[in-house]
Amino acid sequence: MVQQEPAGAPGLAEGEAAAGTAVEVRLSRRRWAVVLLFSSYSLCNAFQWIQYGSINNVFAHFYGVSDFAIDWLSMCYMVTYIPLLFPVAWLLDKRGLRPIALAGSALNALGAWVKLGSLKPQLFPVTVLGQVICSMAQVFILGMPSRIASVWFSSHEVSTACSFAVFGNQLGIALGFLVPPVLVPNLKDVEKLAYHIRIMFFMTAGVATALFILVVIVFKEKPLHPPSRAQALIQSRTTEEYSYVQSIRRLLRNANFLLLMVTYGLNVGCFYALSTLLNRMVIHHYPGEEVNAGRIGLTIILSGMVGALISGIWLDRTKTYKQTTLVVYIMALVGMIAYTFTLSLGHLWVVFVTAGALGFFMTGYLPLGFEFAAELTYPESEGTSSGLLNVSAQIFGIAFTISQGQIMYHFGTKAGNLFLCSFLFLGTIMTAFIKADLRRQQANLDNEQMVSLFQSKQCYDSVAVARRRLTLGCELPEDAELPLCRPHTSHGNAVPLAVYCFCVTVGFPLSLPNGGAIPQRR
Repeated sequence: MVQQEPAGAPGLAEGEAAAGTAVEVRLSRRRWAVVLLFSSYSLCNAFQWIQYGSINNVFAHFYGVSDFAIDWLSMCYMVTYIPLLFPVAWLLDKRGLRPIALAGSALNALGAWVKLGSLKPQLFPVTVLGQVICSMAQVFILGMPSRIASVWFSSHEVSTACSFAVFGNQLGIALGFLVPPVLVPNLKDVEKLAYHIRIMFFMTAGVATALFILVVIVFKEKPLHPPSRAQALIQSRTTEEYSYVQSIRRLLRNANFLLLMVTYGLNVGCFYALSTLLNRMVIHHYPGEEVNAGRIGLTIILSGMVGALISGIWLDRTKTYKQTTLVVYIMALVGMIAYTFTLSLGHLWVVFVTAGALGFFMTGYLPLGFEFAAELTYPESEGTSSGLLNVSAQIFGIAFTISQGQIMYHFGTKAGNLFLCSFLFLGTIMTAFIKADLRRQQANLDNEQMVSLFQSKQCYDSVAVARRRLTLGCELPEDAELPLCRPHTSHGNAVPLAVYCFCVTVGFPLSLPNGGAIPQRR
């Protein structure tokens, strides 16, 4: 079933009449298959990120290394992302979605197979190599959700679609907390332990390979028709008009985006530290509860997925990006404080409740950050803005994980969690100073209003007013019918006279060929 939005003129940007007023805007039914497939291989990659950390003590015993060495198997995802972001974001802008999807799913499968060669205690370097390859795949994944949402979904679906795209990553982390403690029990016999680890690694490699094959078959670059007028305007831009370096410079001069980049990094960095160190926290207060530690992590992620879905639907309905982001940030801080002071009470069910409340807001914030960034930075590439957000998150994630781990070692888990609370408080204050400059929504709104005006009698009545205000020497016959007189843009695209008259009436500058001369008659 192909749904179609009302046809009309795309937006006009910076004094230039948008090309392609006849471009058909449609929704493709393939869009849900694309976002589902992306979510699936993102799930597999996220599972591999946390599969070591969720049973930190088990892998530390198997390989004969320290807990901190196992922590680095999670942190290598963050370290790898930082230097590779800009090359991958450049490739995303220059080559598009499909090559990035192929590279991400292929590296994810390759890393999973490499890990199968690390099933002996002395082969810890091999498992590090496999994890590093998977961490490279993550670079090709994290910047995709908002880009897929914009390229494949309408303006009324982008926030929900972005939430679904982020879901895969969150569900993968949830399974990474749940499955490893079940498949790999805490055994003293190394041979039996190797058998259970082999089962987990084989299952992961098989799923990753199947997903790569599906990406090759199903994942397409973009739909035949743009899904929104804002996307139609972006697609009409020629390659020469876009500079990746200039785009980054513009983003780094955008004060609202810089504030969001820091606050996003603080929130997600806290989440990364909490996820990596969760097993150690729970085992410290509840010895022998590896399975429940995983279930607490599962609770955090599943509740966060619900929060992300609700937030996405709420944003699509209300467009209240600033208010929603601020409220979610405040509640994440409240949830972190509650979790901090209930972890040591001795009642696991209380920890489950407070961890679920924390996850609902902290992990529910992730798609909010992506979509708010896309709004603040339109028409810049969503891949670039998302990438910068993720770089901030990785930097803070590394710093928070190392710092909290050391604080926990010397002062206990409560001090470590209060350390995270202090930075969430700082992020809340900074979020309040972000201005809601919703550029993408304004572009869609302007186009909808213009299309509505063109279809109304007022637009045709404006011809008389426009004739009196013409200053460029364009002679219009009194009895001319509107479709017959068609000035052209600087790109040579015909513009209906109604569009031209409206632009002149409201004072909008229309760029014309031949130094501003308008064809006088047809």
